[in-house]
Amino acid sequence: MILQQTERELRQSDVLQGLRAHLQALSGDDRRYDSLLALIGDARFALLGEASHGTHEFYRERAEITKRLILEKGFTAVAVEGDWPDAWRVNRYVRGLSGDVDADVDADTALSGFERFPAWMWRNTVVRDFVEWLRAHNLTLSADRQVGFYGLDLYSLFTSMQVVLTYLAKVDPEAATRAKSRYACFDHAAEDAQAYGYAAHFGLKGSCEDEVVQVLCEMAGRAAKAPPAPGPDRDEAFYAQQNARLVRNAEVYYRTMFQARVSSWNLRDSHMVETLDALDHHLGRAGTPPRIAVWAHNSHLGDASATDMGERGEWNVGQLVRERYATQAVRVGFSTHHGWVTAASNWDEPAQRKRVRAGLHGSWEEVFHKTGTPQFLLPLRDDAALRAMVAAPRLQRAIGVIYRPDTERQSHYFHTHLDQQFDALVHIDETSALEPLDVGQAWIDREAPETFPSGL
Repeated sequence: MILQQTERELRQSDVLQGLRAHLQALSGDDRRYDSLLALIGDARFALLGEASHGTHEFYRERAEITKRLILEKGFTAVAVEGDWPDAWRVNRYVRGLSGDVDADVDADTALSGFERFPAWMWRNTVVRDFVEWLRAHNLTLSADRQVGFYGLDLYSLFTSMQVVLTYLAKVDPEAATRAKSRYACFDHAAEDAQAYGYAAHFGLKGSCEDEVVQVLCEMAGRAAKAPPAPGPDRDEAFYAQQNARLVRNAEVYYRTMFQARVSSWNLRDSHMVETLDALDHHLGRAGTPPRIAVWAHNSHLGDASATDMGERGEWNVGQLVRERYATQAVRVGFSTHHGWVTAASNWDEPAQRKRVRAGLHGSWEEVFHKTGTPQFLLPLRDDAALRAMVAAPRLQRAIGVIYRPDTERQSHYFHTHLDQQFDALVHIDETSALEPLDVGQAWIDREAPETFPSGL
């Protein structure tokens, strides 16, 4: 046992020495991501992750990288792990489009559509400031060159139904009547998507699969007749069609929630990639292929096949996008060793500021901490020697909207082959909690200092 421990320590020592020779320390100046932008190069998709849904520095650095991608690389869209209709309201705001008078007030109001737990994921000070920056940037551009803001997720089942009905009522009242009759299949669920999924899965009520497919087919036919030239009418037709597609996919997702986790995870990430593909096609109809920055959790944007997820049969956005677009997609992960995070203790509970424990022994977080460099970039893709050093599986932490320090190993760690998971990784050793726009008392009264395991 002592010999095995000594061998592990020697191996970690070798990894540390190698990392110190290859990592790129990040200073505080505006050019700190020059090498990352060079690595992204001409790629059309920059997948920018996060190791938690509540870390200020992850959001801040991702926003700064995205600004440079827009200004220096001509990126034309930001697609986020958020609901399609809520993000579209932000899109209207940043592009100065009519159709939502309330959203024209300011970024805070434009983001108010993000009401569903966890609202702080997008209703936070960093995203608010980025949205204001994006609107100001777009005001200097012609409409065909403006940068949009879009959502990829599928939780907005009932909101998206209403968007479809509202759109059809405006352009084709008879089609709206047909769609309303079909969507009435969901009335028994009282706008509770999980209640619908439970009833449909266990046979308490029939599924609405046929009805949502019928609406989608009719919407797809309508979209094919939409004006070919870019403009508000084509955008609105695309927006409505995507809501109909979301309803179809969400209906399947909520029924699948009560099966194995693998099925629902795969459906969700497949939907996000389907939405990204549709967005790519829509924005590219003007003739120039778009370039899109994607914001989501590491667990969605790193390659699932390089982690325990792949062994469970799960795939994700990072894996699927890389398979479709090869080197046109660059995956960038983030990590931290310790600090604070905004998260809840259980689903649908208030956001809290929680202390992030030091990375577990043997984890990548611990190894990165031991390099002694507070912030650095690992350019994995183009450094064969570095890739070889990080090829062996090692623990990596993932904090979502829930953080449970008392079961951290089981709840938040998995094994990964870092060389295959990301093309580059940014490590920030000490981080702070993301500040929600709607600050509750639970967040203000931050968690007591860490006393585990003594309890004193």
